[in-house]
Amino acid sequence: MSAARIVRVAHGFPETFMTDELRQPGSPPSRRLLLRAGAAALPFMLAAGPGRAWGPGPAVPFDPGPLCRPAAAEGPAGPLKPVKLAWNATAICTAAAPLAKETGIFTRHGLDVEFVNFGGSTEALLEAIATGKADAGIGMALRWLKPLEQGFDVKVTAGLHGGCLRLLGSRAAGITEVAALKGKTIAISDHASPAKNFFGLLLAKAGIDPETGVDWRQYPVDLLNLAVEKGEAQALADSDPRTWIWRKDPNLVEVATNLSGDYADRTCCIVAARGSLIRNDRATASALTRAILEGGHRVHENPEEAARAFAGYGGKGSVEDLAAMLRSQHHGDRPVGADLKRQLVLYGDELKSVNVLKRTTDTAKFAERIYADVLS
Repeated sequence: MSAARIVRVAHGFPETFMTDELRQPGSPPSRRLLLRAGAAALPFMLAAGPGRAWGPGPAVPFDPGPLCRPAAAEGPAGPLKPVKLAWNATAICTAAAPLAKETGIFTRHGLDVEFVNFGGSTEALLEAIATGKADAGIGMALRWLKPLEQGFDVKVTAGLHGGCLRLLGSRAAGITEVAALKGKTIAISDHASPAKNFFGLLLAKAGIDPETGVDWRQYPVDLLNLAVEKGEAQALADSDPRTWIWRKDPNLVEVATNLSGDYADRTCCIVAARGSLIRNDRATASALTRAILEGGHRVHENPEEAARAFAGYGGKGSVEDLAAMLRSQHHGDRPVGADLKRQLVLYGDELKSVNVLKRTTDTAKFAERIYADVLS
């Protein structure tokens, strides 16, 4: 394995750029050369279906259909296309990306994908795509919609999965349902977090004003559970893998997730590409989207394999815990086209109701503007 290359971001960007070669000590070396040589022999499984990308399919390899089939079924005929993919290597919900790399999916789609890791800052990740530091990325819809409303030149190309946000309440404080949070304090990692945005929607549906009916208090992300333990907060809201681990604490109760109630079929994480890439090289944007969606299908089919791939890139948690997290998320649900635009409109309307998006935003036009169909 070559030495890890860590490059500080240009233009004053504080995040660290980490190549895909960066691994935890003792982890296996990169398999890039092996993947290129053996990609043609790797089978893959995907089912095609109307309205969504792919759902569960048979447990044997078969023709995945036109949405995700590489340009050449036997593998790329020419040189691989270099692509930079922005992601958060600490977020288990992005497991489709390392799995696609480690199993040769990117290679089969003619891509040489380099990962650009942005620790915990989704806004920085989105800005990197918009400014050309990366070609595409994977992030959370509820984090990206506000910046996209403000005009970033980034287009959503697919939904990747549902789930991964959790609201945990203090058992001692009697927080076992959303309605019990009125007048209480909720610990969050930042005031623009997707967890705050989403659970603010649930509070509003429960008749609690998310701005005045609760106290959102910011703590360092790894200390949210301690804030509840000390009694400084009565609940916490954040994402996996942390919340999955914290929910094992008998003093905490899982009150809700972003798959609760009406949100059971709503996508959480999305794939997006730089607008100029779609305009100038649609084939690459299409290939990358198809490859990530194929990776998402493989996460759904084999969460243990996905957990091992994610762990190899520094993901925290045991493989067993990581696989359990992935099974709890809806990686078999990857909306595209009209279905995804419908979900973007719903999110837009809801975010307007809690003053995240501007009240004057036409959400139907907004969804049309920020979505790009690169698969048809």
